[in-house]
Amino acid sequence: MTTLQSVPALGTRPAAGSLPSRAETREQLSKATYDLLVIGGGILGISTAWHAAQSGLRVALVDAGDFAGATSSASSKLLHGGLRYLQTGAVKLVAENHFERRAVSRQVAPHLANPLTFYLPVYKGGPHGAAKLGAGVFAYSALSAFGDGVGHLLSPAKAAQDVPELRTDDLKAVAVYGDDQMNDARMALMTVRAAVDAGATVLNHAEVTGLRFTRGRVTGAELKDRTGGEEFGVNARLVLNATGPWVDHLRKMEDPNAAPSIRLSKGAHLVLKRTSPWRAALATPIDKYRITFALPWEDMLLLGTTDEEYEGDPGQVEVTEKDTAQILDEAAFSIRDQQLSRDLITYAFAGLRVLPGGPGDTSKAKRETVVTEGRGGMLSVAGGKWTTFRHIGRTVMKKLESLPGHPLGEDYEPVSALPKRLPLPGIANPNAVAHRLLVDGPAPGPRMAADTAKHLATHYGSLSFEIARMANENPELARRVHPDAPEIWAQVAYARDHEWAETADDVLRRRTTLTIRGLATDEVRAGVEAMLGK
Repeated sequence: MTTLQSVPALGTRPAAGSLPSRAETREQLSKATYDLLVIGGGILGISTAWHAAQSGLRVALVDAGDFAGATSSASSKLLHGGLRYLQTGAVKLVAENHFERRAVSRQVAPHLANPLTFYLPVYKGGPHGAAKLGAGVFAYSALSAFGDGVGHLLSPAKAAQDVPELRTDDLKAVAVYGDDQMNDARMALMTVRAAVDAGATVLNHAEVTGLRFTRGRVTGAELKDRTGGEEFGVNARLVLNATGPWVDHLRKMEDPNAAPSIRLSKGAHLVLKRTSPWRAALATPIDKYRITFALPWEDMLLLGTTDEEYEGDPGQVEVTEKDTAQILDEAAFSIRDQQLSRDLITYAFAGLRVLPGGPGDTSKAKRETVVTEGRGGMLSVAGGKWTTFRHIGRTVMKKLESLPGHPLGEDYEPVSALPKRLPLPGIANPNAVAHRLLVDGPAPGPRMAADTAKHLATHYGSLSFEIARMANENPELARRVHPDAPEIWAQVAYARDHEWAETADDVLRRRTTLTIRGLATDEVRAGVEAMLGK
């Protein structure tokens, strides 16, 4: 059990090369006129800000909460081609998704994504037969140019060796395919850092309280800093509304008569302790359209997801008892009971998918991007999926390029001229980084633990060496935040000084894995708040 006495006594001393203060950032935002103001720090807004800054625009990005604080950190943590789209004949879409998935996991962020083998069990009486699924995973792998191997059928006995908790009663066969996995919050934060490296100015916990207008055109926003209550404004030639589930709320600020453009679908997930090692994930068909996932993730097991229409306050979305029961019941199709004990649940989270407005079952709705232009010239973007976050950023920029009057200016470089696979900060082979962290540890003194080295390498890439340097210079920072997690106190200091962490939840939920492991105890939270100066 960690104690408050174990918290490094560093106060709020900023590290060398740390971020500008919030006051400095507010002043910068309020004095400059930006080419583009992006409202919304989910992955759509972040990706657009990144591409816009690469293109030479002066970019500002603000969010009422934390970066990736809502839906963008509540996904199924997958970069995938979309196997279920094949049954609707969307072959081109699957191929495009695979292209983006491979680009992100191989060239853009190999330090943040990892390949994951999926087993798709075929049970007697299930919605799909073995022959159909075997052909489906073969076609799926072909559309990925067989970069993850050839999709094929596997015997139940072999599959049970890799997934010990696999239910084998009435199991006829197992279809095998490959996709990729990530920590979505870490991927989003690295993309924010890439946008800042390209010149963007960013501020989280800054709520838009109103829009600025010039001759009927939206030309900025009024904001309130939620951390201290300061009010300020930002001027911009163009404003992008990328607020996700709140997109229509902001559209009504622009035009009180704006008609709804989206609908919302809630997806809930559970995180459980694993009772045994898993070397593959399960994707189990529930019906003709839906699949339930069981994913080994962050040394835990991630189960989900649900898909039901949501009409409440987006800020109040939560996992209900009904959601928990549904996820566990559906997981029981293919997972033995001992792995599904409620006592193993460490965390539950829910996010909202943004879907095009209209009738019909949300589980059958297309995960497409909705782009609209309001009467005040504000562009609103919502929807899409994590796998194609770079493509969505490029799509929004092309839409801005096509606006009349060439509003992006003479110095703008078209998005088509940008590097196609520009890497995110920290790009490196995570295995090589982990090895170097272990070999180059401080001497004399204990070397870094293997689980900590692996964790740093797969969440920060080569930026891990900055954290290791902090731990080397102050041995107190080399201690674990909680004895049952790989995180060390240097990560908390790094989150404060280099990753815009303002609250304990910013650190515990999105910059580390302490919350999802069920280890964000009162004492841990108090220690983090002390280091943040709260």
